[in-house]
Amino acid sequence: MAWIILIIAGLFETTFAFCLGKAKVTTGYEMYWWYIGFLVALCISMLLLIKATQTLPIGTAYAVWTGIGAIGTVIVGIIVFKEPAHILRLFFLSTLILSIIGLKVVSH
Repeated sequence: MAWIILIIAGLFETTFAFCLGKAKVTTGYEMYWWYIGFLVALCISMLLLIKATQTLPIGTAYAVWTGIGAIGTVIVGIIVFKEPAHILRLFFLSTLILSIIGLKVVSH
């Protein structure tokens, strides 16, 4: 169950990064709604991370949490914000994914 909570926490990390990106490209009241979304997602992500670390080793949990957030943010950047998706970027993204899977496999 802790791994599921950790994955959800990582997805909320991606969500708060997405909200920051949207706030950057909007103005007025819409920008403030994105900042509110950022704060809500940040709080949820942190609370879930805290819950996951009650069972999982902190080093593994934190690395996986940030990795999920980084992978999700890169994918969102490519799809939503039209960031470049050249071959080297995708290669290093895949190495990050493999590293997260490796941490999961070797963790107790």
